[in-house]
Amino acid sequence: IELLYAAERIVELATDPEITDPRVRNIPTETPDEGVGIVEAPRGTLTHHYITDEKGIMQKCNLIVGTTNNYAPISISIKKAAQAFIKAGQISEGLLNRVEMAFRSYDPCLGCATHTLPGQMPLEVLVRDADGNVVERLTQFVE
Repeated sequence: IELLYAAERIVELATDPEITDPRVRNIPTETPDEGVGIVEAPRGTLTHHYITDEKGIMQKCNLIVGTTNNYAPISISIKKAAQAFIKAGQISEGLLNRVEMAFRSYDPCLGCATHTLPGQMPLEVLVRDADGNVVERLTQFVE
């Protein structure tokens, strides 16, 4: 039903004289070869960058979404959570839940964030020593 409504609404908007009036809308006289759009959204800034060929067929598309912009602070939050729950190589109870809480507070737009039940997200934490060797592997809902 929502898809049908959206399709009908597109037709309404595309034929609305207030939107399509030549005094309101400029009809392109040539095929643009590049376009960038930036908008602020709930998860952060969205940047869309498109490049087309001479026929207007898309050749390249680069989307930078809020989650991408938040990678650094997400990583810092995860690191702080891990440091709080790993002392002298010993892992405290609740590490996985705290790490999950640390990154979920940013509401990352990940497939797992929208396709799992709360508390059922697969999570794997690899604890490494100073040389990068895995010393412990913790999992939650991982097959």
